[in-house]
Amino acid sequence: MINRDRLDALLRRERAAFAERNPRSAAEYAQAGHLFGRVPMTWMNKKAAGFPLYLAAARGARVTDVDGHEYTDFCLGDTAAMAGHSPEPVVAAVRERFDALGGACAMLPTPDAAWVGAELTRRFGVTRWSFALTATDANRWAIRLLRALTGRPKILFNSYCYHGSVDESLIVLQGQEARSREGNVGAPVDVTMTSRVAEFNDLEGLERELAHGDVAAVVMEPALTNIGIVLPEPGYLAGVRELTRRYGTYLLNDETHTFSAGPGGATGAWGLEPDVVTIGKAIGGGIPAAAYGLSEQVAAAIDDIEGLDLVDMGGVGGTLAGNALSIAATRATLEHVLTTDNFRQMSELSEKFALGVQRVIDEHELPWSVTRLGARVEYRFANPAPRTGTESNAAADADLEDYLHVYLANRGILLTPFHNMALMCPATTEAQVDQHEEVFARAIGELTGRADPS
Repeated sequence: MINRDRLDALLRRERAAFAERNPRSAAEYAQAGHLFGRVPMTWMNKKAAGFPLYLAAARGARVTDVDGHEYTDFCLGDTAAMAGHSPEPVVAAVRERFDALGGACAMLPTPDAAWVGAELTRRFGVTRWSFALTATDANRWAIRLLRALTGRPKILFNSYCYHGSVDESLIVLQGQEARSREGNVGAPVDVTMTSRVAEFNDLEGLERELAHGDVAAVVMEPALTNIGIVLPEPGYLAGVRELTRRYGTYLLNDETHTFSAGPGGATGAWGLEPDVVTIGKAIGGGIPAAAYGLSEQVAAAIDDIEGLDLVDMGGVGGTLAGNALSIAATRATLEHVLTTDNFRQMSELSEKFALGVQRVIDEHELPWSVTRLGARVEYRFANPAPRTGTESNAAADADLEDYLHVYLANRGILLTPFHNMALMCPATTEAQVDQHEEVFARAIGELTGRADPS
């Protein structure tokens, strides 16, 4: 239903406008020749307009670039800033720990860590916690522990899942055949040697893979997120739990993105019973922090294994993991910012956002859909919404996505650059949600030819 010639013309127009209004960002990008890819991290080259915006300041749900433009930020660091940018309780805790008290990296525990462990237990149910700096590392370390516990070599993932840069997770289904995900960089071994794969929402496929008897753990998000939100169908997650128990396989819920479902993530919101939970990004309020939690039974079983090096060079841990600064930030975030009341407000705004997007889709009779997960919303170029990761990947439209991202950015709104995801934080306002609906409606009106560009 999209006129591709019109889309191409609009995208060229918006990119030209972006270049004209952001000369300082363009200049910074041009002179960054000593950076690999010209950016601090290569994923920053996911740039719909040809070069990235450069950050000057951020506070709450707003970002200012080096050209002086202020944006409503629905990206929020792709979940890392779900607490908002520099929330005051976190700023105060970090300042006290780093300045007044010092010792951010003294390799000594602080009382804050026990508080955080107890709070994560209350929210997610599993009872023994350890800390990392990224969810990728939390997943890696938990996988090592579960392999050690079971003696089984393989980990099962959902096709087109996202668990950071965990080597084992870069596996997808092509028809009925498992293969390495396209673009997998420098894989140490063929991923099918380390992993198995099943589609999300496919219990038959899951059981077929578990029946081999070599899977130590199923590592999954309770809802797929980074390929576009794919929600579980009724009975699916209960079926996963029943099958993993039947085949002697542990279940790990990665809540790094699904934390948006509520204060206890999808695990708490939906009453799930995983053996392990991993989480990262948002819990530190902008300071790098992550954690993995083990059930009482898993922790006790690991303690009983002789010969595991959990202290020195056994492959579980890092010098900066659990540092005093990250733990102080995590406590402040959980205690004062990402609270039950704030999650309720974030979810309400998310629902308002979703309804606004749906109104525009309905008005223009587009075959698109909107999916919501607590404080997170995403609009998809498919209706009905995809039910598997493979379907979700197939629904992507790079030019259409770039057009919407650049159009919104040129009018003061940022979505997460990897997909059409909007996240609410405690500082997000109804006015910002209304602003998005208005600008989104204009973007779609121009795309369908039903609106005057003025």
